[in-house]
Formats: sequence, structure tokens, C-alpha cells
Amino acid sequence: MGRTNRDSRTGCATRLNCKNAKYPQTLLWRVHYETPVPFGQDRLIPIWIATLALHQKSRTIHFDSAAQILNFFRLPKDGPHYRRLVGGFQRIFAATIFFGTESEPVGAKLVDFSRFHFFDRMRLWFSSCESEHESELESHDNVITLSEAFHEEIDQHRIPVDREAIACLTHAPGTLDFYIWLVWRSWTLNATQVRIPLFGPEGLKQQLGTTDYSAGRFFRRKLLYWLRQVKVIWPECPATIPDDGQVLVVRSSKTSPAIQTTRKPKVGSGTAFLT
Repeated sequence: MGRTNRDSRTGCATRLNCKNAKYPQTLLWRVHYETPVPFGQDRLIPIWIATLALHQKSRTIHFDSAAQILNFFRLPKDGPHYRRLVGGFQRIFAATIFFGTESEPVGAKLVDFSRFHFFDRMRLWFSSCESEHESELESHDNVITLSEAFHEEIDQHRIPVDREAIACLTHAPGTLDFYIWLVWRSWTLNATQVRIPLFGPEGLKQQLGTTDYSAGRFFRRKLLYWLRQVKVIWPECPATIPDDGQVLVVRSSKTSPAIQTTRKPKVGSGTAFLT
């Protein structure tokens, strides 16, 4: 997560985020995507691919139909969602994230860059007729080879994310990102709890970095809204914002992992309700 600017002509996105690194320097986080930029429900694709990779225990995964992702996340199997899926795979494949820093910690210039991408190779078959989605070329083998870095990350840092929770949040990307972040942060927490400041140079607001929350009260209001939605699908969510509204308190979720959710709520773009 970081401050994002997008050039609509080139489709490039750049995010900047300041944190302490090994040396007294500024860490520059650059994100560049090939045109067009991944957005919205595109985030469901790496989640689904990561799940397949763990189940198949391989960096190269095979599946019958790319439209299976629609069933997996309870999405309609219609023309708009199918076309969105086709474009999403292309956008995710083209996405490359650059991390780097430039500084002069000891009188000499330091340039330290690295890059990350999701897939090394992708071979997918899509139906040219939208009416054939149900039986979409199932005789063909669809293959995706994950990048070594992506596969190593998901294999070594597994977290208990609930599929039904993700399905409920497919149309609420901000809440979905916050839910997955909370699951990761609480599951990997070694201490009993951690207090994450909302404001300041290393606060959560600075990490999110979007200009929509330039005023502290707006950011706090949005965070409380996300947290309320998360607790609808994960009632035992071990995160709270005290009355002073200055920190987010996250406790370990080892005793109440998100995967134990039994209720199946639906969260729309503006309202959360149980069924």
C-alpha cells in the first residue's frame, strides 16, 4: 500500500512510501504496470491462483477453465464478468512492481532496486462465444507458471483466509484489502498485541497514502467503516480502535483464525447485512 499517482495516457502507476530501512535513508517504492493498470476485482486472480498453487503443490498450475474463478468466488457467469476476467488475467500478467532506494548513507551514493511480478508464463484458452461459458473449452489444458518469488512468498507465509469472506467482499475492494491485511497482521503477530499508529510518518494513513483521506477524521471514519464490515464476516476479528482514535490495536488471531467463520454475510458497496 502506498501513495498512488496514475498517468492515464500510459497506464503507469507510481507509489511512494517513506519508511526506515537498513541505512538512514528513504525507501522509494515504485509500482509500474503495463497498460492497462490492474484494478478492482483483478485482485481476486492472484488470490485464486495462489490457492491452486498450494493445493497442487507446484509452481506450475493446471486447471480446466479460467471461468472457474467465477464459481469459486460466487460471481455471475455472464458476459460482463467473463470479459472482465479475460482482461484481468492480462493485466495481472503484465504487472511488475519495482522496489528501490537511492541515498548517500556514508558519503557514497547507494542505488538498491528489486522487482516483483506474479506470473512467468500464462497459457489460457477462452471461448469466443459468450454463450459457451459453461463448457468453456474444457478439453484444453490451461497453464500458469508462477514467478519464483511469488510462489516462495505464498508457500512460506500461508495465512488462513476464508473463501466465503472474500466472496462476500468481491464488490468492496477497500474492505477486502483491509480484511486480508488484518488476517496477515494478526496471524503473523508474535507478541500478544501491537498498537499501530494511524497518523505520523509511519502511521497507517501514511502507508495507505491515498489523497482521499488527506484529513485525519476522514481516514479514521473510513477505517472504522472497513472494520465494521470486516467484523460482520469475521466476528472474532482481533482488531479495535480505542476511543481516542489514534491507534489500531491488533491482537494475535491464533486462537480465533478467520477461517473459522461460519456465518455467510453479504457486503455490498455501501451496506453489510447477514443472510
